[in-house]
Amino acid sequence: MSIAARRSRKRWGDRRRSRLFVRGLHLDIPLVVSLLILSLVGLAILYSASGQDMDMVQRQIIRLGVAFTVMFLVAQIPAHYIEKWAPWVFATGLALLLAVIFFGETGKGAQRWLDLGLFKFQPSEIMKIAVPIMVAWYLAEHPLPPSPKNLVVASLIIITPVVLIVVQPDLGTSLLIAGSGVFVLLLSGIPWRLVFRFLLLVAASAPLLWYGLHDYQRARVMTFLNPEDDPLGAGYHIIQSKIAIGSGGLYGKGWLNGSQSQLEFLPERSTDFIFAAFGEEFGLFGILLLLALYLFIVARGLYIASQAQDTFTRLLAGSLILTFFVYFFVNISMVTGLLPVVGLPLPMISYGGTSMVTIMASFGILMSIHTHRRLVST
Repeated sequence: MSIAARRSRKRWGDRRRSRLFVRGLHLDIPLVVSLLILSLVGLAILYSASGQDMDMVQRQIIRLGVAFTVMFLVAQIPAHYIEKWAPWVFATGLALLLAVIFFGETGKGAQRWLDLGLFKFQPSEIMKIAVPIMVAWYLAEHPLPPSPKNLVVASLIIITPVVLIVVQPDLGTSLLIAGSGVFVLLLSGIPWRLVFRFLLLVAASAPLLWYGLHDYQRARVMTFLNPEDDPLGAGYHIIQSKIAIGSGGLYGKGWLNGSQSQLEFLPERSTDFIFAAFGEEFGLFGILLLLALYLFIVARGLYIASQAQDTFTRLLAGSLILTFFVYFFVNISMVTGLLPVVGLPLPMISYGGTSMVTIMASFGILMSIHTHRRLVST
């Protein structure tokens, strides 16, 4: 055998061993790399938006480390175990939501947290994963598309935790959880005529829904419709946000040079409105690159869903990645004035820990679905 042939064979063997090693870790490299890039972008803009506060950046790095660790650990769990545990995970989430009603900690006018001594957490975050898992588990046990009876049962699975979260009150999270369950229903092949009938029902009940909102929630809707009515009060956030994004122009003012964020005109610039700080510093082209990164992650997730081997994993993977899409779509639409402010963070960019861990657990499930499938097929 010639030297060139031996070298070629060695390179092929090295590549094969590398692929087997990655498979053994149950990680999807395109997803991991894109999530790491997104996290690095988030740290850079957080450093700028926080006024170069290294303590805040270090805390975010720790949270990212925890989130990626959770993703890795969840990715090691085969999907059939997730399916087997679905009712128990859902029941635990419901029990914790009930515990919030009786023993929950109150903050900023809402009772959403449980104090476990060492830390506080929001049980509603668990339901962002538990609801789509449970709905996918139930529908996978029956023929698709679901019958009217099965559709009613699946709807009750979604509505029960949503009602418990609405009374906290936490309208934004409840809508996101409802959406994660509805995505499973849509992916199960329900007739579109039922979807349109449901939308008409929601539109017809809008007046009742309006009077069921809290005063601050109605104020958010009115601010969305006309923020200039109260430019120094309720409309201040969105007005300053649009000023920041517009002043970035095509190329932006440059990293650390955003006047709206650096001079503290932009409220919540490290959390819900961090996208406005990003748009001011990196401009339209930076925004387009960030959107391209998000859409690549969504496209990869949809590819994983399309390659899933059974009904449960297909429904679950599709719902999880579409929920991730809703995360950043709603946040960006909120910051740019296209939707009312609902308090959803920009995933992997905004400062915070609980929602980040939930998101990374979702990606861990996606990687488990994909990598365990490949191991079985080979």
